Amino acid sequence: MQTEHIATPFGRRPVTLALVKSQFASGGIEKGKSVDKWKVYRDACDARSLLGLRDRALAVLNALLSFYPEADLNEGANLIVFPSNVQLSARANGIAGTTLRENLALLVQAGLIHRNDSPNGKRYARKARDGAIETAYGFSLAPLLARSEELALMAQQVSEESRRLKIVKEKITIARRDIRKLISAAIEEGASGDWQSIEDHFVGAVSGVRTAKTTIELEKVLNELTLLREGIVKLLEIQLFSQKSDTNDNETRQHIQNSNTESLNELEPRSRIEQDESSVQEPRRQGEPIKAFPLGMVLRACPQISDYAPGGKIEHWRELMMAAVVVRSMLGVSPSAYQEACEVMGPENASVVIACILEREGHINSAGGYLRDLTARAKRAEFSLGPMLMALLRANGSTELRSA
Repeated sequence: MQTEHIATPFGRRPVTLALVKSQFASGGIEKGKSVDKWKVYRDACDARSLLGLRDRALAVLNALLSFYPEADLNEGANLIVFPSNVQLSARANGIAGTTLRENLALLVQAGLIHRNDSPNGKRYARKARDGAIETAYGFSLAPLLARSEELALMAQQVSEESRRLKIVKEKITIARRDIRKLISAAIEEGASGDWQSIEDHFVGAVSGVRTAKTTIELEKVLNELTLLREGIVKLLEIQLFSQKSDTNDNETRQHIQNSNTESLNELEPRSRIEQDESSVQEPRRQGEPIKAFPLGMVLRACPQISDYAPGGKIEHWRELMMAAVVVRSMLGVSPSAYQEACEVMGPENASVVIACILEREGHINSAGGYLRDLTARAKRAEFSLGPMLMALLRANGSTELRSA
């Protein structure tokens, strides 16, 4: 074999102790060892991040292996290939000479090939009388044979790291989805809690995904999101299973059932007066809840809200409330302002107010400030939805008014 001695490179190229060490390792190949050259090449490709190689270097390695005539690298065979730079460049997709030399140096540095230079630096083979190669000068593929098991382990390590990274990213995606929807549902349905701070914490944690470079950094983000999700779930669990929550749930279900009819008898008795005097809102009696209106009437007065619902269509109150959360964010209304409106007016009526604000967006300077003002008036029993809906029905030319 040509690995029985330490070879130094031709010309000004220096030799390093690391290069000497790798040549010692290549010289100690187990007797009779053989390996599929393309299997070793695939392992080197998979482990390129650990080897510090780029795609061009692997293309050059592929070209070098193509000059080795056998399918297997064998311990007892001549493992030196000696193509010219022109031949190598042609088989390496025509890369330039300078690039070829750079990538050959990278392969040597990575310990995948060795230089076995001739006295004048040329690559050639000298044959014996029987035609067999007696001496060859070029690049030795012995390191690939010597390191075949190591390269296989490195490829497996990279594959396992890739699988681990994929799992972490999947868990982050699920955690982000859960937290986002739980916060939206809590705000939408008026659950008590500092949801603005929770949302700020969520946004801060998610921003770490964009800057994370390694699996360890992504796992830190996942741990933070997992803790945040557990805290939200625990907070909602306490509320949902409390006696107060049970009572509120019953009232809400009855409210939605009564509000889901198209009957005009559900309108406030004074709605005809409000049609003519829409700018004057009659105060409600202290403690009297805001009157609910039929969903169909709300959608005729506020048709734009349907564009923001899942599927672009609203058929139930919950779909209206989901669309209102989206519109709330678009209009720049803070979660705290919307939460307060839900607590004072009820989640259904708060979503109707958001739909009305959307219709009059061009006439309102600050949607958030306008909503807070309406909420404050609702607390004082000075706000009614009737005039607002009647004015929008009139503006949309609805037949609701004539039939009323």
